[in-house]
Amino acid sequence: MNLPKDYNFKESEKKWQKYWEKEKIFSYSHKAKGKLYSIDTPPPTVSGKMHIGHAFSYSHEDFISRYKRMKGCNVWYPFGTDDNGLPTERLIEKIKNVKAREMRRDDFVKLCLQTLKEIRPSFINDWIKLGMSCDFTSVYSTIDDYSRKISQKSFLDLSKKNLVYQEETPVSWCTTCNTAIAQAEFEDRQLTSHFNDVVFKVDNKDIIISTTRPELLPACVAVFVNPNDKRHKNLVGKKAKVPLFNYYVPILTDEKVDMEKGTGIVMCCTFGDFVDVEWWRRYKLPLKVAVTKHGLMSEEAQNYKELTIKKARHQIIEDLEKENLLKEKKQITHVVNVHDKCGTELEILKTKQWYIKILENKKKLIEQGKKTKWHPEFMLKRYINWVENLQWDWCISRQRFFGVPFPIWYCKKCSEVKLAEEKDLPVDPLYNKPKTKCKCGSSEFIPESDVMDTWATSSCTPQIVLDWDKKGKLPMSLRPQAHDIIRTWAFYTIVKSFYHFNKIPWNDIMISGFVTLEGQKMSKSKGNIVDPSVILENYGADALRFWSASAKLGENTDYMEKEVVAGQRTIIKLWNASKFSIMNLKDYTSKKPKKLELIDKWILIKLNKVVKESTEYFESYDYSKNKMEVEKFFWNTFCDNYLEIIKFRLYGTNKEKKLSAQYSLYNALISILKMFAPIMPHITEEIWQLYFKEKEKTKSIHISNWPEYSKKLEDKKAEEIGDKFIEILGKVRQFKASNKVSLKTEINLTLDKKDYSLLKDALEDLKAVVNAREIKQGTFSISL
Repeated sequence: MNLPKDYNFKESEKKWQKYWEKEKIFSYSHKAKGKLYSIDTPPPTVSGKMHIGHAFSYSHEDFISRYKRMKGCNVWYPFGTDDNGLPTERLIEKIKNVKAREMRRDDFVKLCLQTLKEIRPSFINDWIKLGMSCDFTSVYSTIDDYSRKISQKSFLDLSKKNLVYQEETPVSWCTTCNTAIAQAEFEDRQLTSHFNDVVFKVDNKDIIISTTRPELLPACVAVFVNPNDKRHKNLVGKKAKVPLFNYYVPILTDEKVDMEKGTGIVMCCTFGDFVDVEWWRRYKLPLKVAVTKHGLMSEEAQNYKELTIKKARHQIIEDLEKENLLKEKKQITHVVNVHDKCGTELEILKTKQWYIKILENKKKLIEQGKKTKWHPEFMLKRYINWVENLQWDWCISRQRFFGVPFPIWYCKKCSEVKLAEEKDLPVDPLYNKPKTKCKCGSSEFIPESDVMDTWATSSCTPQIVLDWDKKGKLPMSLRPQAHDIIRTWAFYTIVKSFYHFNKIPWNDIMISGFVTLEGQKMSKSKGNIVDPSVILENYGADALRFWSASAKLGENTDYMEKEVVAGQRTIIKLWNASKFSIMNLKDYTSKKPKKLELIDKWILIKLNKVVKESTEYFESYDYSKNKMEVEKFFWNTFCDNYLEIIKFRLYGTNKEKKLSAQYSLYNALISILKMFAPIMPHITEEIWQLYFKEKEKTKSIHISNWPEYSKKLEDKKAEEIGDKFIEILGKVRQFKASNKVSLKTEINLTLDKKDYSLLKDALEDLKAVVNAREIKQGTFSISL
């Protein structure tokens, strides 16, 4: 058998990826044997190429997928791409150098679909290069006809169950993206600003109100003090004159006013925050809109009309100073809500939007979350905290171009909402018309122009892969995802599954952390981006996956190139150890020896323990402990000790003793390969194909049987003897190292009576591996 001298990862990885595809190793069939194990795979946003966070977290789920397949499960591991909504819209604008708002919606949508068709194969190929074992024969897109149909069907079902409603109400608004957004899309960001002490007049006397938003002065509708604040009791019921704009607003009381903040007097504007919204509703205050949807000052702002928010803020502060209406300006750093897609500070505008009811079912949704098993367990607390602190229903309408349209029209005559028929889905109301008249008899309709929040579709991924419920029933087996989208993808999917089917979407949810660099989150602005394509080119997929497997599930992890290099060293060691083993297994016929030598029995006992631990770790989604234990066993127990111990028997003429070594060597190596296979799929496949494929009659290691733990292999006495053997071998190696002589140097070895008696059946192996002239009984000593 001619074995290649070196392992070439560049050739090997491409070769086996093509082989897996050709042989349909990972293709799913509902007719296949084995318990169904279904994975609700995260559909990555088509953004050009894979980033390091993708490579990190998708490796984790692939470890589990490969393990479950080897455990005999019929693994259903679909792959999809998330390519509707704002991120895709922006990508297309950038690639094609166009502006969506300057095009007809149908033209822009066609351009998006065509561009996605062009770039999607290259994007998906990054996941194939990583060694993902998804079924790539049936890839879905969250904007394809099928997904749009499911998303629209979800809306119709929620509508019939009275779980959606439309309302004109204050909502968070991004002035850059020109759309409403949901609470889950908020991002907290530390920003520098100024705390401005502004002078209001009451009965020609000064009162001071501190604000970071002086540009909202033209939207001021009331002033509030705390009813328990004795300092300001004389102000209650009076009117305050708004500086620069010279109109009067009432002074009211509310216990939400923080008496310790500023002067204890606050202005209520429509709207600076959601406390303003609460007061506006409770006290039936007027609506004064100072900011437009595009982030410019409105007519309400008078002289500041059409200035941007920041320019208006600067100009108003200047004017307040000129009029001696600004007492003090202090620089501060405070937390501000920004849009997670673009970083724009959010406004609150009163607009008509569609909502899914959440608040009335918060307790039930927490209970649904508890029914799923979370890995790691503490991530459930994040879910519960999020749901408990929700303040608004889920706003699902977006004022964008590229997304899943609402399947609705409005009657031109009576304004009644007209829902599409399920059999007609998917529809685009802008270009499709209802096939029946309104209840009032009118056949004229106004189409809904808004599209749905991308999460309204992504939250239907179980329904998309299950074809609602035709291909399978909820719950699916696993949802893998990152912790930053617990509040969006996990929560919204739980909402949809509960509302549609009164079920949990998955039995288990597995949460990965972020990848950082020197403890910092990666970003282009910081210039600390690590490109996974460079790692794949320099080290290969298996080495990258090895680093990924070092991370504890759920924890943020620094990218460590030294861990990738350690992975590469492990691959080389595995290759060399396997080559040595295969060369010495040429004449092995899979025959079991009549008697196992003690050290051969010992290695199988140790291996059996690792198999048990490895299986338990994988069953609890703790792939990092599996990697650590298998790696330690491979390097220390197998390579450093066992291979060195059995060399003389493998090279010797005693056939029975050689057969004993070969038997244990074969079983140890094949088990090591199998336990490494989920993490390092290419190198293990290469070795499998070189030797084990023919022996085991299985065309891929990834559909071979996972090694089984056997209680029968437990033998405490044999293990004790083997451990003592290794202890003495270590002492001899230490002696030779301290005396600066070669490990091949001959020695004299004396064992105490107890150890000599204990090791009587292994003395021949010990004598050979330490290169002893003889082993005597007496006081323990080593000499040259």
